[in-house]
Amino acid sequence: MMLRRRTDLPFERDQSTRFLPWIVALMVFLGALMFAGALVVSDTIDSWNSTLTGRMTVQVPHDVAGDAATGTLVTLLGATPGITGVRPVPASEARALLIPWLGEEVVDSGLPIPALIDVELAADARIDANLLATRLSQSVPGTTVDDHRAWLSALINLGRTVEILAFVILGLIAAAAIVAVIFTTRSGLAVHAAIIELLHQMGAHDTYIAGQFQFQAMMLTLRGGIAGAAAAALVLLVFAWVGQGIDAAFLPPVTLTITEWLALMIVPAGAVAIAMLTARLTVLRALARLP
Repeated sequence: MMLRRRTDLPFERDQSTRFLPWIVALMVFLGALMFAGALVVSDTIDSWNSTLTGRMTVQVPHDVAGDAATGTLVTLLGATPGITGVRPVPASEARALLIPWLGEEVVDSGLPIPALIDVELAADARIDANLLATRLSQSVPGTTVDDHRAWLSALINLGRTVEILAFVILGLIAAAAIVAVIFTTRSGLAVHAAIIELLHQMGAHDTYIAGQFQFQAMMLTLRGGIAGAAAAALVLLVFAWVGQGIDAAFLPPVTLTITEWLALMIVPAGAVAIAMLTARLTVLRALARLP
């Protein structure tokens, strides 16, 4: 019934509103993509945190690696304060880690692969990787220790920066939408000034006239919002389909969960709400200045 509501103002004759749905569609399209990008970055950072934070990797050179050397290192690591778990990485798993970077042909060509030991740290552990490597290399020469926190923190900071930038752009898009609605509403007020004056003389309140413009803004932005959201969903589905066969290390996933798909509906819904509120306030302020 609300969508069939008739208005006292002939908005269908107002040419100043014909571009608003297209503007809203473009802004919802860009806003949804920005929001989806922020969600993808957030998921990637969470994945890095859950899989790499609080871990170290011990590498044993291929020429000295063996059961004896690995057993010695496992014993030393298990006796080190702050280390809660030690797991020798199987050779097949180590190969799988290199394939996304080097390719299967290079890895299978006889490339010397060091033995790896996955080390899990306590939550509050502060272990110096260089000192640990020095101590381990005294027993097994050439042993190195890779502390993931050293480079992971830089990646996380970069990801957070990208995430914040996406929301800043989303805010700028919302600001641009507000300006577009204000301009369109003011144009409508000027076009329908004579009818608005007549409605005033007939006893119509400012809130009633503002409701007319609010309903019109809702209808226009609803059409544009649906179109923009559909276009954004199509682009995201295409990216997800294209990215199915990509298996590159640390490449962010290009798929969204059901919850995140539902969260994207905030963008068109927010556009409609912002347009309605902006149109109402613009009309009320304009009418309040009339004699």
